[in-house]
Amino acid sequence: IQLNFFIETIKHFITSLSMFDSRSSFRNGDASSDTEIIKKLLGKGYDWRVRPPGINLTIPGTHGAVVVTVNMLIRSISKIDDVNMEYSVQLTFREEWVDGRLAFGFPGDNTPDFLILTAGQQIWMPDSFFQNEKQAHKHDIDKPNVLIRIHRDGRILYSVRISMVLSCPMHLQYYPMDVQTCLIDLASYAYTESDIEYRWKEKEPVQLKKGLHSSLPSFELNSVNTDLCTSKTNTGTYSCLRTVLELKRQFSYYLLQLYIPSTMLVIVSWVSFWLDRGAVPARVTLGVTTLLTMTTQASGINAKLPPVSYTKAIDVWIGACLTFIFGALLEFAWVTYISSRSFYKRKKMCSSRNSLLMETKQALIIPNTVVAQFQDQPSDEVEMGLTSSPPDVWIRRHNNGKTVTEVNGLLNHTNDESAELIIIDAKHKNRRFIWWNTFKNVRLIRWVRHRLDVDDNAKRADLISRVLFPTLFIIFNFIYWIKYSQYHVPAAK
Repeated sequence: IQLNFFIETIKHFITSLSMFDSRSSFRNGDASSDTEIIKKLLGKGYDWRVRPPGINLTIPGTHGAVVVTVNMLIRSISKIDDVNMEYSVQLTFREEWVDGRLAFGFPGDNTPDFLILTAGQQIWMPDSFFQNEKQAHKHDIDKPNVLIRIHRDGRILYSVRISMVLSCPMHLQYYPMDVQTCLIDLASYAYTESDIEYRWKEKEPVQLKKGLHSSLPSFELNSVNTDLCTSKTNTGTYSCLRTVLELKRQFSYYLLQLYIPSTMLVIVSWVSFWLDRGAVPARVTLGVTTLLTMTTQASGINAKLPPVSYTKAIDVWIGACLTFIFGALLEFAWVTYISSRSFYKRKKMCSSRNSLLMETKQALIIPNTVVAQFQDQPSDEVEMGLTSSPPDVWIRRHNNGKTVTEVNGLLNHTNDESAELIIIDAKHKNRRFIWWNTFKNVRLIRWVRHRLDVDDNAKRADLISRVLFPTLFIIFNFIYWIKYSQYHVPAAK
């Protein structure tokens, strides 16, 4: 062990002596131009395949890891693809580290402050790569956009302009009112953290080009943050730097292209409630047209989104709009059905009017009856409660096909040759309709019944739909916008 330590000390002493000799030769004016300095640096046993020693002299051997300071300038962000979950970014990427083997001067001497290497002059460089990169290329027009600058103290600056397509896993539960977090992860491919340590530049680690916040087509750049993402794998622990981009989706496009048109389609489907039920072609055309239009609009929106397994906010909206439109179409079918049923029922009753006696479960119907006068006072048995309640007696007078008189209990004296006498059993009434009598006496229910006091059931269904559908749609909007209008930022993983 002592022998190895002695050998390492000798190597470090020889390296320091050669660096001092090279600096002394530059100071004495042996190299008169940048070209001669570069040749002298790269030609005296410099091996670009071997990483330089670290700068922490307290660590024996290689003096620790090479500290690489990183900063970047984001020039543009474009083509944020929701289907493939990726985005394109163009940036100027800069790295700085110290390679003592390339030091060539002292402070105050006549050597230049820095040298710029050209193509073909190789030095050791960190093997940095972007972990979430899918495609990338360097810019070569008009010349390769690369800068390698060597300072006199051995500090190296590497700058390059690159364009990349990076993956960005997106969470679309609140689409199109979502906030996406996209990352730029930088790490070393082969060197562990004992060889290379990445650090962010203390001042302005990530710079943004002026106007970048509002230049995105469908997103707004909320914030840019930096973090560490050191990763552990089977081959070791690798230092990693992370840039976190918070992108907020612009909602105005979807408001104008989706929400307002779909709301108008739902309202248009309600027009059928004001059309006469006999206008079958108009009501069918209106319902089917709005349903197909809404389906086409939903297909166009879903074509721009990936087939995820969870429900998105836009799916809830489209599903609700389709439900309201489809419900209006079903309401028309129901109105047509009950209208046809009432028509055939009236026709059947007219055909059976000549029969002398018709008995049903609910009533005894005696057509063409001359109604006699009953006593106004009830019998003693009924008054004392010894028998059941007297039956309800209805008189149906045929005046333009409508019943105009109803008498509950005992009947007043009335004579009408064209009347039908309907006797309803009170016991049956108490068993089946007592709950309805209690419910219909509520003041609000009485007011609603007064508004809906029409004999035509089909017309009554249309009147109810005119109020019910808009009310339910307003309630749905209230719940929907409370739940989904708040932007939620997913946590970066």
